Amino acid sequence: MTTDTERATPAETRALRWFFLLAFVLLAAGLGLRDPWPSDEPRFTLVARQMVESGDWLFPHRGTELYADKPPMMMWLEAIAYELTRTWRIAFLLPSLVASLLTLGLTYDLGRRLWNRRVGLYAAGTVLFAFQFMYQMKRAQIDPLITCFITLANWGLLRHCLRGPDWRAYWLGCFAAGLGVITKGVGVLALLMLLPYAYARAAGWPGVAQTARSALRWSAGALAFLLPILLWLVPMLLVAQARGTPEYDAYVNDILFKQTAKRYADSWSHVQPFWYYLPILLFNWFPVSLAYAGAIPRWWRDLKARDPRLLMTLGWTLMIVVFFSIPRGKRDVYLLPALPMVALAIAPYLEEMLRTRWLRTTAFAIALLGGLVIVGAGGWTLHGTWKAANSFLLRRELVEEAHAVVSLVVAIGAGFVAAALWFRPARGVHALLTGIAGLWLLWSFGAYPILNDSSSARGVMRRAGEMIGPERELGLVGWKEQNMLMADRPTMDFGFKAPLPDQLARGTQWLAQAPERRRLFVLEKAMGDCVDRSLAAKVGHANRRDWWLVGMDAIKPGCVPGGAAEDDADDAGDGDGG
Repeated sequence: MTTDTERATPAETRALRWFFLLAFVLLAAGLGLRDPWPSDEPRFTLVARQMVESGDWLFPHRGTELYADKPPMMMWLEAIAYELTRTWRIAFLLPSLVASLLTLGLTYDLGRRLWNRRVGLYAAGTVLFAFQFMYQMKRAQIDPLITCFITLANWGLLRHCLRGPDWRAYWLGCFAAGLGVITKGVGVLALLMLLPYAYARAAGWPGVAQTARSALRWSAGALAFLLPILLWLVPMLLVAQARGTPEYDAYVNDILFKQTAKRYADSWSHVQPFWYYLPILLFNWFPVSLAYAGAIPRWWRDLKARDPRLLMTLGWTLMIVVFFSIPRGKRDVYLLPALPMVALAIAPYLEEMLRTRWLRTTAFAIALLGGLVIVGAGGWTLHGTWKAANSFLLRRELVEEAHAVVSLVVAIGAGFVAAALWFRPARGVHALLTGIAGLWLLWSFGAYPILNDSSSARGVMRRAGEMIGPERELGLVGWKEQNMLMADRPTMDFGFKAPLPDQLARGTQWLAQAPERRRLFVLEKAMGDCVDRSLAAKVGHANRRDWWLVGMDAIKPGCVPGGAAEDDADDAGDGDGG
């Protein structure tokens, strides 16, 4: 088992610096050019903003209600980023940017320590160019954070188990797993890495650390794991008990039980078949999946030779896939933390595979044909003959921006074609990776400004503010987080999870207290039979919903709200998973 213990050569240092410069450019591209987009980004940013404004960082709030769907780590980090930058357009994406760069750095360092610097660079590059990684890391969701914390935990455990004993690395790994728990709950899964280690050690595999008579030090890992959990849990429970209201009791029950064990054992959303993750591994992890065919026989060969590095990285990945395949509810992002471990298992063989004609030719063909298909689809849309694409643009209120959007798509396709023609089949992998890099740069700098008004609800909230004037108060009925976040003034809400008829009834009471000074911003589905639409003003369509402004004159006298349908499309679900 070879490792890289010598000092880096100047060429290796330059390669590493260029790689991380490239990673930073791709991941930070577009920073500050857009606001939070649904489904999860506005939710977390709104909660973080309310933390900053209220000073209550222990109990997250969404409007007037407590928000118990996720632990507070993500919201804390966004709030801290705002305190540092004083602008939400940058602050909401900073935690994801830092987490993504740390994930790449940890992946590189593991590859360097377990194999050599070249393998480390290949592993980090494999992670960077995986489609799911770049897509998720450029969003302000919880998944970049949980991926970073689990990778840090794996870094500590692998360093201890394969290059140790290194007890400080082990304790840091356990601590990171605890941070993962108060980020999304599943951070504990990092500790499953100890199972393949225990097997390899019991079976006498070479290359594993021997830690005889160290029971106390092993036990200290449990304390390190519990420490961040207790630092959050104990104050939260004490304050909730002191406040002693049903609302805080429900918050404790929800955050500790419903959103963790109960959600896993009895998933109530995103129901998928057991084999759901197989296409995720193929398509969402493209172009990593191109290496599977060459890596699998090499994995089998080296596992038979009892290489513990592969046993631990691949064994842990297999356990993660099985764990998330058992419950009915599944999301593609659940597997993202496993990507760095798969990249580490592939990286030792990449240099050899890159010399093979089949891989170079396949990558070239995908870049060229894929680019031509994208250009053709864009041209078809520009000529108005692709009805599905034009219908999509209409639904997203992008009719005026349609030419710019489609031109951007054509430019992305042309980028792939140009890269393929420049590098040719002999360097087909370079062509594909260049095309992918161009895609993310064009998307970040081109699409963000074009799509922001409709995607973030900034446009519809700006129109609502202009329609009521600067002096009036605004109440929200049937609202989503982006509406409150993008409003141009403080707003009144009447509950978020409350039934729509109840929200409208409370909103009507609020409206009646100062009818000249107040207006309601209402989801069309919430209007029911109690709003005279001829006296209301339609604001517009955003996030697949129609929105209206309602004054007291539009409320039918004596009508009791009760016929409004529930809003059944919650911004494509809880995108950060379970």
